[in-house]
Amino acid sequence: MASGCASRKPLAASQPSTEPSSTSETSSESAKTSTPTSPAHSGAGAKRRRDAAAVPVPAGYEETGEASWYGVPFHGRQASNGEIYDMNKLTAAHRTLPFETMVRVTNERNGKSTVVRITDRGPFVNNRIIDLSYAAAREIDSIGPGVVPVRLEVLSTTINPESGFFTIQVGSFRERANAERLRERMSATYSPTFVKRYDTSSGPFYRVHVGKVSGEEAAKEFGERLRSREGVTPMVIRLDDTFSEAGENQ
Repeated sequence: MASGCASRKPLAASQPSTEPSSTSETSSESAKTSTPTSPAHSGAGAKRRRDAAAVPVPAGYEETGEASWYGVPFHGRQASNGEIYDMNKLTAAHRTLPFETMVRVTNERNGKSTVVRITDRGPFVNNRIIDLSYAAAREIDSIGPGVVPVRLEVLSTTINPESGFFTIQVGSFRERANAERLRERMSATYSPTFVKRYDTSSGPFYRVHVGKVSGEEAAKEFGERLRSREGVTPMVIRLDDTFSEAGENQ
């Protein structure tokens, strides 16, 4: 079941969805966005990770799709987990894997691999599954091509990657008014429905999110219902602590 990215399952994975939609990301948006977050509290974050239920990752837990990379101008900005992004460290952005997940990324064109830690959210482009740091992209020779086919293998994580809460992105717009119109239409039937601003290298985008669903598989099913009922292209995104209720409509 595709929900804007390749599905993850033991030993096999489907190809990423590329279905167009009037409410999908515009082609001019950067693959990586800088997500506004509150100041980092490393102690609190560590406590949250310790409190999370530690569930072993299934053997052979893999995902396939396309990888992009990001460096300047995001170098030195705050990542979604509160850390300062350093493009010379082996990190990456993923839409649904928990922060601190360690992932082996293999370039399927040349067989070269690197191991990265998930610290950020993205890429917010339907046909891509991971955004690598500059250093990680250099290790698998993807700097020049920019986007390459990859295989992801989860090596370790502090929690079950499919547990937690998720939301469905149903649209992204340059104009806030357009996002608000979609939010109003969706909120008549679904709750919560909110707009989040994301700053990119080409300017801000306003993304419309629907729902707070427990479990990734349930979120994917909800996304497919939205696809059939509302004509949107769903994108499943993990709800991190940065998605506070107080900031949902900012």
